[in-house]
Amino acid sequence: MSLRSQVMRGGVYLALRQGLGMVISLGGVLLLTRTIGPDQYGIYTAVYSLFWYLQTISQLGISVYLVRREGQEEQKFIYDQGFTLLLLMALSAVAIAFVGLPWIGQWVRLESFQPVARTMLFTLPLVLVGQVGMAQLERKLDYRRVALIELANQLMFYLVGLGCAFQGMGVWAPVAGWWAQQTQSVILLLWAARYLPRFHWDPKLIREMLGYSVGFSASYWIWQARVLVNPLIVGRYAGADAVGYIALAVRMVEVLGFVKGVTWRISIAALARLQDDTDRLRKAVNEGMGLQILAIGPLLVALAIVLPYLLPVMFGPEWLPVLSVFPFVALGSMSNSLFNMHSSVLYVLKHNWHVSLFHLANIVLFGGAAAVLVPRLGLVGYGWAEVVTLLSYIVIHYSLTQAVGSPNYRLPGVWWAGLSLGLFVHQLGWWALLSVGAIALLPQTHRQIKTYIHSLRSSKA
Repeated sequence: MSLRSQVMRGGVYLALRQGLGMVISLGGVLLLTRTIGPDQYGIYTAVYSLFWYLQTISQLGISVYLVRREGQEEQKFIYDQGFTLLLLMALSAVAIAFVGLPWIGQWVRLESFQPVARTMLFTLPLVLVGQVGMAQLERKLDYRRVALIELANQLMFYLVGLGCAFQGMGVWAPVAGWWAQQTQSVILLLWAARYLPRFHWDPKLIREMLGYSVGFSASYWIWQARVLVNPLIVGRYAGADAVGYIALAVRMVEVLGFVKGVTWRISIAALARLQDDTDRLRKAVNEGMGLQILAIGPLLVALAIVLPYLLPVMFGPEWLPVLSVFPFVALGSMSNSLFNMHSSVLYVLKHNWHVSLFHLANIVLFGGAAAVLVPRLGLVGYGWAEVVTLLSYIVIHYSLTQAVGSPNYRLPGVWWAGLSLGLFVHQLGWWALLSVGAIALLPQTHRQIKTYIHSLRSSKA
């Protein structure tokens, strides 16, 4: 099977898993929150946020190194070294977190926060060790097993969590579900990868791993700073209601834009096999841009059309201000999907600091524009700050051009422009949908869609 067919098939598996996962998550969260109540669920989510950030820091991008390293041979000692480093970092992070937990608990002032946090922190070694097995499966592009394991883990969380919730365990219900999920996850991942962890210590290999991973992690940490703009700037100048409106808009876009995450995820493993062929890397970027725009853009436009009618029914009329910011958030996500493969290629080529520079430019433009515009324009100021960040993509385009040459933006750019206008249908008028119809009628659009469909069919052969 060709690499392209393997990648397309892997994308189908992960997309199906994400779709089923969203259905399970929506139903599970609804039952869980109704059973344990907002206060108990709030404590759990606060602890989970702390855990997630600590996990992100502790990984240091080592799992990505294990996936994208050069060479096709499977050298077990490399995974052993990754296991050793991840376990040491997990134990160190737990120790540091335990020392700082009393101060964090005093800051958040949430009842049961500290005992819940201590209980969940002990799962960090399980989470990080499981990443070694996950890396082996992703390197082999075995996304069928990855999707099945992730789906089984999600089911385990809600089966155990809801069972405990119905027994009146409150905040400890999702904690029990989390423990069950992570225990099952590490067992299934190591079993599927047929990997038995062993300790290994090679200073030269460690320097190589950390040399890559530090750059990758710094880039990721900078990008995640975007989430601080809403609470720190919008919250200060526009109030809590505005923060809620933006959070809902972002959540809607994330649900519909899950394909972007799937594509980025499989691209790291797939592009690692092409890192010595700049022409094929550039062609992969061209194809990836178009695939992501066509996969995400129409869904976002469809939601933009029906949102004024859905919001009052599903959330209530008090949520109507979301309409003013949703198109901007959707535009930001769709624009990022156009350049998503740029980052993947630069990561694979070990140009991590170039991606970090792009992320820094993006967050500086975003945060700076929001700080200027939100006090003057309110909620819409956040939206216009998203527009300002489009300038940052000049940075990553230049970096990619220096590495593999300039990709062809012609057709993906036309799709992006037409769908972007469609997002603002209720602000600009129904004529904005003419641009969406125009790109749907383009012969080039039909030909490219047939190419994608052919690749999907070939991947099943």
